[in-house]
Amino acid sequence: MDRYLSHDHVALRARVAEFARDAVAPVARELDATSTFPWDNVKAMGEMGLLGVPVPREYGGLGLDYTSYILCVEEMARVDASHAITISAHTTLGSGPILQFGTEEQKQRYLPLLASGEVLGGFGLTEPGAGSDSGGTRTRAVAADGGYRLSGSKIFITHAGVGEIFTVTAVTDPERGSKGISSFVVTKPTVDVERCEALGIGHRPDRLEYMSGVKSGKKEDKMGWRASDTRELLLDDVFVPVENRLGEEGRGFINFMKTLDAGRIGIAALSLGLAQGAFDTAFRYTTGREQFGRRVWDFQQVQFPLADMATEIQAARHLTYHAAWLKDRGRPFSTEAAMAKLYASELAMRATLRAIQLMGGAGYSDEYPVERMARDAKVCEIGEGTSEVQRLVIARHLLRTELEASAA
Repeated sequence: MDRYLSHDHVALRARVAEFARDAVAPVARELDATSTFPWDNVKAMGEMGLLGVPVPREYGGLGLDYTSYILCVEEMARVDASHAITISAHTTLGSGPILQFGTEEQKQRYLPLLASGEVLGGFGLTEPGAGSDSGGTRTRAVAADGGYRLSGSKIFITHAGVGEIFTVTAVTDPERGSKGISSFVVTKPTVDVERCEALGIGHRPDRLEYMSGVKSGKKEDKMGWRASDTRELLLDDVFVPVENRLGEEGRGFINFMKTLDAGRIGIAALSLGLAQGAFDTAFRYTTGREQFGRRVWDFQQVQFPLADMATEIQAARHLTYHAAWLKDRGRPFSTEAAMAKLYASELAMRATLRAIQLMGGAGYSDEYPVERMARDAKVCEIGEGTSEVQRLVIARHLLRTELEASAA
């Protein structure tokens, strides 16, 4: 991996791995069982700069590259995916659109709060009738004096309850299809005001003007990522001043698709971390346990699946790091991001289930983290574009490349 990682990358990865081992691993099982958001660790991650890794220093971030960011997500996911998606959703989806498409005033107003982790951010795209078909947005933004009035709802939104700053899409011109969708920054108070005030993080009424009508729905009781906050985000006749429109009117869909391209590298890194964590657990278990008077590892039917897992993990790592490498250099990366997300997410599912099989009853119990990792892995094949959507993206690229070559 020397092609992709510098000494600084390696040092950062070691620092995150240490935090994950010492602060996250001891509480991950309980947080999953109780579906409790990890505010204490969020505060610590904010203080470490992990919630603003790729955000420039002038906006309060660490000013590091995208590869540094995905290393943080990967290392955290080796221990717990809920902590990893907190970093990923907040950084790529919460801060990313403002950083990439916002005005200087918007960046100065919102990014320092997000990059420091003083408040959490989120991304409102998915709707009850607009999942994979995100161009089917029904949330409306009607022009009003000095701005817009937004009405609608977004579902399965990470941080919809705990967060305070959100980028959302809404239809400004119903006659233009996806070209009539615009994006906006909206704000609301966290649902955990007392907890946040006690910790001194997550709620900033002194620096944010909350918008009436932005609310969160009931917390989802999910199969995986249970310590991550997922809810409906409700927009009830919300007045949004024109200065909170993000980018040009009608560019919201296009800009959010670009955001998802970057987000797919983050989900690939999270998936990679899950696969590596499952492998690590299964390897330690099989090399330390005896059956029939021999180490479990000594059986060829154990060695071969682990050898396959290690090979596939290395392949996923190359795909993921390469997509980040391209992004860091300003080169096209949409197809490579889709490939990395597709391969790594499906690998995460295979690797976690294989780890359970190799560990038998122990793997199926909550004594070891692989059963939690398997539950966490499934959503990686769904969120930020299903596996089917990734295959569609890749197939369209193949056809476009062939047509361009034929025309040359």
